Amino acid sequence: MLTPFDDYPIHPSADPIAHPATGDPNHYDRYWFNGMDLDGGLFLAGAMGHYPVRGVVDAAFSVVLDGVEHSLFASGRMPLDRSTSVGPLRIEVIEPLKTIRFVADPGAEGVGADLVFRARTAAIEEPRQRIVTAEGILAMDHTRLTQWGSWEGTIVVDGRDIPVDPQRVRGTRDRSWGMRGVGTAVVTNRPPHPPQVFWMWAPLHFDDICTHVALHQYQDGRRWLQTARLVPLAEGGAEAPGAAEEFEVDYELEWVPGRREARAAVFSLRDRTGAIEKLELETLYTFRMRGIGYSHPHWNHGSNHGELEVGRESIALDDFDPLDISSIHLQNVVRARWGDRQGVGVLEQFALGPHDPSGLTGFLDGHRG
Repeated sequence: MLTPFDDYPIHPSADPIAHPATGDPNHYDRYWFNGMDLDGGLFLAGAMGHYPVRGVVDAAFSVVLDGVEHSLFASGRMPLDRSTSVGPLRIEVIEPLKTIRFVADPGAEGVGADLVFRARTAAIEEPRQRIVTAEGILAMDHTRLTQWGSWEGTIVVDGRDIPVDPQRVRGTRDRSWGMRGVGTAVVTNRPPHPPQVFWMWAPLHFDDICTHVALHQYQDGRRWLQTARLVPLAEGGAEAPGAAEEFEVDYELEWVPGRREARAAVFSLRDRTGAIEKLELETLYTFRMRGIGYSHPHWNHGSNHGELEVGRESIALDDFDPLDISSIHLQNVVRARWGDRQGVGVLEQFALGPHDPSGLTGFLDGHRG
């Protein structure tokens, strides 16, 4: 089956581009982004995923304004040409790895945007995330790139225009592809294993440099993925010297009692000489990732909504149940301090099940403080 992309020299195998490398229904290809004002007064997020085996494309846009998380969702049948649009939402790659445009039509549900992301850094490739179960089953295998940038444009919420100033609104985007749990789970005859996840991800912006921390741990604290680096600014997203320098990382978290989210955090980055840089984070407020489809009870990534379905929700931040399964995957919007530097960013957290070093017990029990 040929598609327009077959006219480009981008084939990784002898198959046409429309042929997925696997028939696994969890095969996916996703865009994701966020953005925040320097004072934390505005937060935006978005995502778009393609699930070629399931035949689904979905997308979402969310904005936190005056303490309310407003979200627009769309899901429909995925075309063979991998079109980056679904319903009122679309993404345009203006210049690969440099400039991306995201558009959400406010005429659909009253929430919209026309935004352009411009890179402040080169895109970096994170360590591959691969999990094989005790039974030898490949449960996750994907690659992700991360990039820091600025946003410019306009957001619309119920007729109110919110200007987005590139001098004040910093953001991070990623692209990931491969295989991870999406949509309706495949039914098997294997014994169930309650999921255990302890994930932290902290991309931060400072005026003259950016920083990156990502960490996965098992229940006992063993790390199966970690990366920490300083990411130099790079005009137009070009590669810059030093972008690949890696650090060892330790962390301290101050938990919100009764929740699975941090009030504050300190990440200590140690270089080859033993010198340590401390990144101190203070949470301003928490964005629930359900606003762009993560663990959403209706708009979960890869779920089937037929030919096309579009919807909206608006929820006050204080009205989320912090221990509901749809609220556990989150991004804390943070004020960051690194020596004399002041910055902004997020601390993403996803903690399911017990985690001995943190004192988390049960599947969704809150921290005991």
